[in-house]
Amino acid sequence: MGKSLAEKLILSHLISGDMTPGEEIALKIDQTLTQDATGTMVMLELEAMHLKHAKTEISVQYIDHNQVQEDNKNPDDHLFLQSAAKKFGLWLSKAGNGISHQVHCERFAIPGKTMVGSDSHTPANGCVGMLAIGTGGLEVALAICGEPFYTRMPKIVGVKIVGKLPPWVSAKDVILEMLRRFDVSGGIGKIYEYYGPGLANLTVMDRHVIANMGAELGATTSIFPSDEVTKKFFKQMGRENDFVEMKADPDVKYDEHVEIDLSKLEPLIALPSSPGNVKKVREVEGRPIYQAYIGSSANPGPRDFAITALIVDGKKVAEGVSFDVNPSSRQVLNYLIEDGFLAMLTKVGARIHQAGCNGCIGMGQAPATNQISLRTTPRNFPGRSGTKEDKVYLCSPETATASALNGFITDPRDLKMAYPHYEEPETMVLVSDLIPPEKDGHKTEVIKGPNIKSLPEFGPLPDAFEAPVILVVGDNISTDDISPAGAVVLPYRSNIPKISEFTYYKLDETFLKRALKHQKTGSIIIAGKNYGQGSSREHAAIAPRFLGVRAVIAKSYARIHRKNLINFGVIPLTFRDPKDYDKITLGDELDLKAIHKGLNSKEPFHLFNKTKNETYLLDHEFSPIELESLMAGSLIEVIKQRNKHK
Repeated sequence: MGKSLAEKLILSHLISGDMTPGEEIALKIDQTLTQDATGTMVMLELEAMHLKHAKTEISVQYIDHNQVQEDNKNPDDHLFLQSAAKKFGLWLSKAGNGISHQVHCERFAIPGKTMVGSDSHTPANGCVGMLAIGTGGLEVALAICGEPFYTRMPKIVGVKIVGKLPPWVSAKDVILEMLRRFDVSGGIGKIYEYYGPGLANLTVMDRHVIANMGAELGATTSIFPSDEVTKKFFKQMGRENDFVEMKADPDVKYDEHVEIDLSKLEPLIALPSSPGNVKKVREVEGRPIYQAYIGSSANPGPRDFAITALIVDGKKVAEGVSFDVNPSSRQVLNYLIEDGFLAMLTKVGARIHQAGCNGCIGMGQAPATNQISLRTTPRNFPGRSGTKEDKVYLCSPETATASALNGFITDPRDLKMAYPHYEEPETMVLVSDLIPPEKDGHKTEVIKGPNIKSLPEFGPLPDAFEAPVILVVGDNISTDDISPAGAVVLPYRSNIPKISEFTYYKLDETFLKRALKHQKTGSIIIAGKNYGQGSSREHAAIAPRFLGVRAVIAKSYARIHRKNLINFGVIPLTFRDPKDYDKITLGDELDLKAIHKGLNSKEPFHLFNKTKNETYLLDHEFSPIELESLMAGSLIEVIKQRNKHK
């Protein structure tokens, strides 16, 4: 039987493990990606592990999230990251150079290579045939140190693409169709591998849109073949020598199968406040909007901005609409300037922002209260925009632009104009602000501003504890809910004691007070399905652990957050009977005994609710390295102990 492309890449990098779905495997990692919202923790972790020089082929530290410099905190962190990159042998992409995923694709992505990134949208680089996986920062730090990446072997889902997109429908509608079918947890434990004749009609940047938002499905990653379309992209980037043809065998049999006929798609839109809340644009057209936002890691290609410019050329944006344009990279911005597209946008009233993540992560461009914002970003979790009770809709550049012209949600097919003709340039002027790594940078002194604090040390796991339930939450709680993004919170990303003060504050302003009361003795959180979806930020695990949370009991977990909890000594347990979730209430005293023996056993834990005099069964399944991390109190402690004996 033939192999899928994903299986080929996994097999060529397999260090240990069985490639059976659900079994733990260890992979050699070629490249890493870190960005400033999560990378500061990675650099502190590398410092704690006494790394001298990166052992990967390529590791890049990007500054793209926290570019707003309203006081010293962000620029201090930029200096810290620059000095740390020099010390540890990483490339540095400076503030304003662009979004990590786009710049990495332009300059560093290579078909057939593996990459882990401390950003959940790292799979975007699967668009060129890489095995690119988002994960917690600590696992990225370990990969930089030359350690294997451990994960469970996913199922491989073949997604056959046929047909050609009709006018006014684009790649964003393809991934929204996937989300309409499978929602935000349908991809957990899976890799989506795209293939079929229809791929000839999707550019690398179209594929980037789809691979990027595969993260919203909960997928481990998404991957496309490296083919003639990919070859054209590498020529465009001046990197023809990096092209390698990569594809699945013709007789491959996938674990599951999906088919999408591009010709049958129509404009789609995700309503507040989930990427999985997808409707046809026709179903919601006519609703007045405040903002139309073009750009982000989910729609980063030159086409997305050029098509927008061609649609609005010679027209005028509706009165009262904020038309925000976020170039994805300095190179894309330069192209828009040189080819005249930027002038088309500014003439109609577009607000041009610096290349970076910006409003997608709540760094500016927040919408007005109770006003609709149409965005080409990947996420619309509650409050992520920076406005509490926001109304963010996710859509294609075509839908956002048509709506900006009319002032209300508009199916772009209703515009009285022909769909603009656009062709990708054969070559582009290469523009990047990158600092290469130094071979002997280990003597560099790392610059730490007053806001940068060393990682807290966490003690080993006790064998038993009684602890109160300090929070009960429902399904699909995101890491944005746990540790919010935005201009107020993210500047404290390198200061765990301070950022911990914002834990869960958008959902429950009283959480911090309860947590501090039990910080030394421990506490427990109860949750529903898909706990910890969304961003890979490990602050959502470290901050609760710093506040004393020792266990989370949920119906199910998002992959990255589950691993982050384990990496910092918080036990993720699962209800054997999901109905038991409804029996536990805030303040219940729970008793967990013989934890060490239980973790090493396949038998379920018996959790005793002292308040209600009830016992529940809790399932658990941990690999050897996960058990080590839990017992030691963190994965960092495991690595420290190993290094002592080398």
